[in-house]
Amino acid sequence: MDADLSFSSRRSPVLCLHGCVASSQPLASAVGLDVLKRGGNAADAAVAIAAALAVTEPCSTGVGGDAFCLFFNGNTGEISAINGSGRSPKGLTLEFLMGRKYSAEVPLPVFDALNVTVPGAPACWCDTVQMFGSHKLSLHEVLNGAVQLAEVGFPVAEVTAHLWSHWVSELRDAGKELGGDLLIDGHPPKHGQVFRNPALARTLTELGERGKEAFYQGRVAQAIIDIIIQHGGVMTLDDLSSHDSDVVTPISAKYKGVCLWESPPNSQGLAALLLLNILDNFPLKALGHNSADYIHILVEAFRLALTDAKSYVGDPDHVTIPLRNLLDKRFSSQRAHLINMDRVMQSVEPALMTESDTVYFCVVDSQGNASSFVNSTYMGFGTGLVPKDCGFSLQNRGASFSLLHNSVNCVAGGKRPFHTIIPALLTTCATESQKPQLLASLGVMGAFMQPQGHVQVLLNMLEFGMNPQQALDSPRVFVEYDLKENQWSVNLEEGIEQEVAEDLRSRGHKVNWPVTGHKRSQFGRGQIITIGDWWNPSTNHSDQPTRVLWAGSDPRSDGCAMGF
Repeated sequence: MDADLSFSSRRSPVLCLHGCVASSQPLASAVGLDVLKRGGNAADAAVAIAAALAVTEPCSTGVGGDAFCLFFNGNTGEISAINGSGRSPKGLTLEFLMGRKYSAEVPLPVFDALNVTVPGAPACWCDTVQMFGSHKLSLHEVLNGAVQLAEVGFPVAEVTAHLWSHWVSELRDAGKELGGDLLIDGHPPKHGQVFRNPALARTLTELGERGKEAFYQGRVAQAIIDIIIQHGGVMTLDDLSSHDSDVVTPISAKYKGVCLWESPPNSQGLAALLLLNILDNFPLKALGHNSADYIHILVEAFRLALTDAKSYVGDPDHVTIPLRNLLDKRFSSQRAHLINMDRVMQSVEPALMTESDTVYFCVVDSQGNASSFVNSTYMGFGTGLVPKDCGFSLQNRGASFSLLHNSVNCVAGGKRPFHTIIPALLTTCATESQKPQLLASLGVMGAFMQPQGHVQVLLNMLEFGMNPQQALDSPRVFVEYDLKENQWSVNLEEGIEQEVAEDLRSRGHKVNWPVTGHKRSQFGRGQIITIGDWWNPSTNHSDQPTRVLWAGSDPRSDGCAMGF
């Protein structure tokens, strides 16, 4: 695969009236749209897409990983959330790892079987359909499109083929091998090559017929434990069978009259809200889009919010966090002089800093329901361990635990790690007389890029009047902590002016410019569906009684938005 990836075409936003889906794979988008046309709602279609992506993009997602769901009820205006992240095995304690000579200075290898946390995605899928689905389609019918893709096969898309090959190489460089169910004659499939996964088809069929029991007990559960134990892990059947999703209360922040909704800890959704609270103090529109002044303020806000998130976010069952205090608009500015940001970020495991693979997708249906959904196996194929005759790999999300005993994210048995993956929703802000109105379902995947991406595409629309596709097309900024050099790095995507990069360097920033080709994946891959063109300042919205859906899909991935 050529290392270069040209961005030479343009896309118009997708416009439709009755229902819309957006994902990183066209075949998965088609599966979701078909569910809507057969009478399913946004929740049903989202789960159908999640399963289809597990088939078509296993280097980013799968039933062996975790998921989070935000759901907007078009009838009541209620916003609900499911935390579908799994916990560590009960036997995985700091003392156990120290006994094996691991420490913060000598961390566990990222692809080690000890990093397998319980896969939360299958339970999240089942619970999403049960709690929010239309109940016009069974779970079996919802998953059928993905089953057909796995049985019949599908041609592998371009970016996916590159990522597939990349993560196979990463595993092999670490002395690991990806399970054969996800290879063709021992090799990753090439762009355009048809890939079949009958083992995954069987797993998805059983999940559709028997629900969560089919995954967390019986054949699949035993196969998961067998391969983990074979490679030195400590997960047990009890760790699997005791898993369940958590229904949680979403958190939100106001910005310019709208509300951004995110998942609460153990996810980093808090970071996106802290960012908005900081940025609400600056005249961003007047600074000019992607100007040096604008990016400088973004960078400083990103550093503060990411550091606060790493300092305070952990499993709420193990850590008590006063969220109302953290979300106070004054919080980060008050703490700026107290936080040694470099010190905090040095405690971040390397795995957290390099992840660039996950899938985000969204659906809006004709009843005004919306599902914002994210699914991941963490680093590519995760550990690369594929349970026998199951067709999926097991995540390595445990690599994001800290081995510092005083960290809120310190490893412990039966604990959920700090989680990077976050979906988002945008609404009007509720009043005593009016329920919130849905404005958008949106998300941008990719480790610490996710809160940065959420805020950048949101500002592109709110401050600069871009439509959803333009908001995703626009060059982005990614701020990360460089562990090798112990300093913050500002990555600027191709399309940002050279003069801007030079100006930022003169202000003391370590700037990497321009980031091109497949390396642009570090800026995430997003999807957006808006209800109406509220972001367009030239539109008289009182003259538009018909609800039009506008959608965009990230050019950095293989996908598309579809509607009817």
